[in-house]
Amino acid sequence: MFLPLRTLPRLAALLLFCCAGAAQAQFVWIAPNGTRVYSDQPPPPGTPASKILKAPGRAAPAQDMPDTPPTPEAAKPKAPTLAEREADYRKRAQAREEAGNKAESEAKRAAAHAEYCEGVRKTQRAYQSGVRIAEVGPDGQKRYLSDAERAAGNERATQQAKDCR
Repeated sequence: MFLPLRTLPRLAALLLFCCAGAAQAQFVWIAPNGTRVYSDQPPPPGTPASKILKAPGRAAPAQDMPDTPPTPEAAKPKAPTLAEREADYRKRAQAREEAGNKAESEAKRAAAHAEYCEGVRKTQRAYQSGVRIAEVGPDGQKRYLSDAERAAGNERATQQAKDCR
């Protein structure tokens, strides 16, 4: 019995197709840690029969399948309408704008605070340097601070510098 040369590739493909099922996992069981195990080897001895979900010649248990098929409305989430998508976009844009405004105002506040703190530190350094400090009065006359005025000014600058730490 000789086969024609054209049928040999078809026969080989049919043989491979039939043998492909044997390569799939034959056993499915739930391990003691709760994970599902797929294997071509049987589960370890001592595994209760209620934990073996699939074995050769045994169908999958009916409890894994739902009792009623899901309705098409329940299976697919409802797509948002164009108006809903537009409203969502506007909410996101407004939230993004508010976040940008908040970050900008926070940055301005931080810059102003840093400038204030630098001025306080500069004043404090001047009081602590020992150099004579002069003020110009309302009449335009220059007057030097006394030691008591210098100490009071240094104390005020120290108190203000506490907010800058």
